[in-house]
Amino acid sequence: MKIVDDEVAFLSSLVPLRGLEIVELGCGAADLARRVVATCADCRVTAFEVDERQHDKNLARPAAGITFARGGAQDIARPAGSFDLALMLKSLHHVPAASMDDALREVRRVLKPDGLLYICEPVFAGDLNEVIRLFNDEEAVRREAVLAIGRAVDSGGWASVSETTFDVPVAFRDFADFEQRTIQVTFVDRRLDDATRAMVRERFERFMGPEGARFLRPMRVNLLRKRNAAP
Repeated sequence: MKIVDDEVAFLSSLVPLRGLEIVELGCGAADLARRVVATCADCRVTAFEVDERQHDKNLARPAAGITFARGGAQDIARPAGSFDLALMLKSLHHVPAASMDDALREVRRVLKPDGLLYICEPVFAGDLNEVIRLFNDEEAVRREAVLAIGRAVDSGGWASVSETTFDVPVAFRDFADFEQRTIQVTFVDRRLDDATRAMVRERFERFMGPEGARFLRPMRVNLLRKRNAAP
């Protein structure tokens, strides 16, 4: 499978970024938004994050070309037709399943005519997934995200432009690095009991080598275009 180690370059291969008004939903630490404006100085990104702690961290690290806002994809506090492009990077499956359809309708509302939606979701497969699922099994919510994308296209409000799968290299120095980046995250209070932590560590350390633990994480990107005359 194709390996993508620069998602901004991959995004740029699908969507010419120059001069775009972009909204990112579920921006996390806004790494993608920061790389977009660094690569394309005349792009502007409004980066929404629902987690209050992460949003405060983002505000403490301002960046030219980025406006940080707090909120979820279900209720985007911007006027209709504000953006050329919407980005959802590993965030759709974090929307409550009952609200995914509403979220995609709301994204459609804030896009300009023929606006694009880039959805990147992790595939429930691979060695890293087998470690993480021991404490965070996302099989059901990731399936719901795929189904929501299908319903959005079937509704007539979106046209499917492309679907692409690829692997993303992920590396950890050691188990402490893995723990900090995947367990001790701001958006969830995740406390592993001793037995679970030991089981996770044992499985993780099967992949340790001289340069740490290296994985390939399978991803799927759906690029959708807003239909201007929806039912």
